Amino acid sequence: MNSAFLVIVAALVLVLAYRFLGAFMAAKVLALDASRAVPSETLQDGRDYVPTNKWVLLGHHFAAIAGAGPLIGPVLAAQFGWLPGTLWILIGAVLAGAVHDSVVLLASVRHQGRSIAEIAREIIGVRMGLVTSVAVLVILIIAMAGLGIPVVNALKDSPWGTFTVGFTVPVAIFIGLYLKFARPGRIAEASIIGTALVLLGVAAGPYVKELPWAHYLSVNEKTMSLSLAIYGFSAAALPVWLLLLPRGLLSTYMKLGVFFALAIGILIVHPQIKMPALTQFVGGGGPVIPGKLFPFLFVTIACGALSGFHALISSGTTPKLIRNERDILPIGYGAMLLEAFVALMALVAATVLPMPDYFAINARPEAFATLGMVPEQLAELSRLAGEELAGRPGGAVTLAAGMTWIFHKIPFLDSLMGFWYHFCIMFEALFILTTIDAGTRVGRYLLQDFAGHVWKPLGDQTRWVNTFVFSALFSAAWGWLLYTGDVKTIWPLFGVANQMLGIIAFGVGTAFLIRNGKAKYLWVTLVPMAFVLTTTLMAAVLNITDNFLPKKDYLLAGISVLLILLVVVVTIESVFAWVRLLKNPLARETAPAPDPVPPVELPD
Repeated sequence: MNSAFLVIVAALVLVLAYRFLGAFMAAKVLALDASRAVPSETLQDGRDYVPTNKWVLLGHHFAAIAGAGPLIGPVLAAQFGWLPGTLWILIGAVLAGAVHDSVVLLASVRHQGRSIAEIAREIIGVRMGLVTSVAVLVILIIAMAGLGIPVVNALKDSPWGTFTVGFTVPVAIFIGLYLKFARPGRIAEASIIGTALVLLGVAAGPYVKELPWAHYLSVNEKTMSLSLAIYGFSAAALPVWLLLLPRGLLSTYMKLGVFFALAIGILIVHPQIKMPALTQFVGGGGPVIPGKLFPFLFVTIACGALSGFHALISSGTTPKLIRNERDILPIGYGAMLLEAFVALMALVAATVLPMPDYFAINARPEAFATLGMVPEQLAELSRLAGEELAGRPGGAVTLAAGMTWIFHKIPFLDSLMGFWYHFCIMFEALFILTTIDAGTRVGRYLLQDFAGHVWKPLGDQTRWVNTFVFSALFSAAWGWLLYTGDVKTIWPLFGVANQMLGIIAFGVGTAFLIRNGKAKYLWVTLVPMAFVLTTTLMAAVLNITDNFLPKKDYLLAGISVLLILLVVVVTIESVFAWVRLLKNPLARETAPAPDPVPPVELPD
């Protein structure tokens, strides 16, 4: 299979989907109304509720949803061959993922920017709200730990990579201050300056690692895990304009720029996909994913096709920032299709590597030794990258190596491969960190909402003490799981938990459509919900019986059982609610709505 042909076909499919299916969703299913007031206007407070330019918000939203999933999931799923992942990314993103994201985003905008749990409580009832709150908090903690795993594995013992990624934090803060006080509204200007500074950080990396104090940047997995938790706390506690939005803006330019360059590189080089369409591991026994193609493909490739985590962003930061309902089409539906293209590029980058090299990088040495394979070009890849690449599981290094190999084939770029490899590691970390910071902020919202029902003052998001305390509590929860886990335990659990959140979001989204008189379009949410419910519950049970219990990992087995029970309860509650609402669209259990945040008059 020629990779250039695959890229062109995928791009055409996604463009046509946005033009026709996206327009259908906007006009018929969602009925977007540009004249309706939105929460960023009615509840504007200068910190969380801020009317935001469509393109800046698209950058933030895309950066927040496109974390590790579209990079790591397709790379891991390449164990099964290039064909299954390609089909699921394209079909799943168009018919499930983009629908999921845009329905939840509209539901949150129509409910004052509230979380998915609060929407469930408002539309379906008190029990559903309580169960959803617990499920979402547990799943989000697991998701944050899962997203941190690739960063830890990519940056451990890498002074160059650690410096480059760390340098992006003060750059983002500088750009936030620049746009807030020095040059308000000059987005293009600030983007150019920020991108130039980030590239400077990459270029300075090889010189920094030679400095006497560079050994402080060579940290192990535990120290890196603590550093990520501290970063998550900072991003959740600081004002949204200071770190979250500028980092998302810069990350999006870097992400889309890199993958656009990768697409051009593929069209120039025309590398052949060396992984077979289907490998011998489709029936199980692979060293990367501990399970069979069905159902594990559908929980491994999540963010590139359908991701429940997106519901937390679509009912978290984004609805509080959107300034016009019509912006939901490019931000909710369009950003998901962009992510699908990124996921496909990641799959191509992994599968152009020789099959033995792919497994040598992405499997533990002891596991690779049992395959009877001999690496073909791994020594040359390591030389180009300037680091030993074998035995670095988690997907991030495999992706960077594949991208490096493609650009190595372009004339005159051979001498820059060390720079390019570390640039790839940096931009992958940016992808993931922008999801961690937005996800931690959403977790703070959810935790405050939950605590506010216990004691009302705790839910007051205008009090700084609440902001800091709940940011610290949530960061500590997922930081502990990341500190004590590894890729073999956290990633399978993350995949299942992520899709379970998608099931919950589809259940709430279906109820929202009924309440808004769109019952004849319920198939757009019910069909993907039924499919994901089937595959995810199967994967969860197999995780327990074939992965966690044989390893005597009773904690993760217990968490998996809890997730299964929560999703079953949510599904049953949702079905009863749908029937009740179909009979009477205004019917719901009595649930006092939380007090809205009063609008704040900002100084001129």
